[in-house]
Amino acid sequence: MSGPSPLRDLNRPVVIAAFGGWNDAGDAATGVLDHLADLSSAELAFALDPDEFYDFTSSRPVVINGDDGRRIIEWPTVEVLVGHLPERDLVLIGGPEPNYHWSAFCAKLVSAMMSVKPEHVILLGSMLADAPHRRPVQIAMNSTEYEGPTGIVGVLTQACNNAGFEVTTLWAAVPHYVAEPPNPKATLALLGQVEDVLDATLEVRDLPQQAAAWEGRVNDLAADDPDIQTYISTLEEHYDTDEETDVAEALAAEAERFLRRRNR
Repeated sequence: MSGPSPLRDLNRPVVIAAFGGWNDAGDAATGVLDHLADLSSAELAFALDPDEFYDFTSSRPVVINGDDGRRIIEWPTVEVLVGHLPERDLVLIGGPEPNYHWSAFCAKLVSAMMSVKPEHVILLGSMLADAPHRRPVQIAMNSTEYEGPTGIVGVLTQACNNAGFEVTTLWAAVPHYVAEPPNPKATLALLGQVEDVLDATLEVRDLPQQAAAWEGRVNDLAADDPDIQTYISTLEEHYDTDEETDVAEALAAEAERFLRRRNR
């Protein structure tokens, strides 16, 4: 890379990362990254060499037709984008979860973050769970209770902690009975938590309308299946019993964000 690095001399930079695949149920986490990239007019800083990290028989390249009519092969890779908001710059890291060499993969990203010198690193994920779709989306922050298999988000979190960065991980619970992406309700919930971590107001654009439409479609589908309706009602009863305090806090936080956006 010649000339000044696009990752240096940024304004109060924050790194936000999400990866497709196992870590991204309903495309909720990468949906936040796409939203922020559009919001901040993010541009490509660099991309990792895909040959080192991907099995192309499981993460296949895609053939597309370019604007000039030529056929182009798009290879699976992780891109690092730089976007600009009025109050700070964003470094957005996203792409498919790698197949190989996770330690080397994380080392490359941490090295790039060293150039950024971020105020904060936010890692996003979403997982399938016994979560009712009509209730507020449960978000786990910096959870240390979980033990078991992990994805690249967990490995990169540890690498960032080891490097001394201030790190926040946010995981959204996505209803397993409606796993088909996208899930704009979970994306909106994650975006709200990113706002809270940054203590900033971010434009949500049409995400609330998309989330309401998504919930309505799921309601319509569930209405045709009495067994699914019964199952959802059971999930809601457990949610309301176990998470009564959290539900109230989630609703209050969302109301505060709504008022903050209206008063911008």
